[in-house]
Amino acid sequence: MEQLQRYYLLWRESNAVYEEWAKEQGLSLNGLLILYSLYEGQEGCTQKQICRQWLIPKQTVSAALKDFEAGGYIELAPAAADKRSKQIYLTPNGKRYAGEIMSRLHGLELYVMDQMGPEKIKSMNDGLALFIELFRKGGAEEDV
Repeated sequence: MEQLQRYYLLWRESNAVYEEWAKEQGLSLNGLLILYSLYEGQEGCTQKQICRQWLIPKQTVSAALKDFEAGGYIELAPAAADKRSKQIYLTPNGKRYAGEIMSRLHGLELYVMDQMGPEKIKSMNDGLALFIELFRKGGAEEDV
C-alpha cells in the first residue's frame, strides 16, 4: 500500500507541475493541452478529437476554443468529412503564440529528460506502460 500511495502522490504532483507551468504561461492545464493538440495537428483537428485525446469534457474544450478564437489564435472551417463538425486551425498569430509556448515546454521537458538520462526515462515509461497493461488486464478479469 505504501508504494500505491506514493504512486497517487506522484501522479497528482506530475499533474500539478504541468498545471503550475501552464499558469505561468497564462493558460490553464486544459488550455495548454488543447493548444498542444492544435500545434501538433498541423492539418487542423476537431473538437471531438481534442476531447478524445486528452479526456477533457466537450464544454471545457469549447470554452477554451472560444477564448483562443477571441484572441485571434484559431479559425474554424467546416470539416471535409463531416460538414456538421468544424476543423480547427491555428492562425498565423496562433502558430507564433503556440510555437513560443511549445518551444518553452519542450525545452523544459528535454532538460528534465537529459538530467534523468535515457535509461531512467525508458524505465519510467516501461514501468508505467506495464502498470497500465496490467491494470486493464486485471479490470477485464474482474468483469468476467
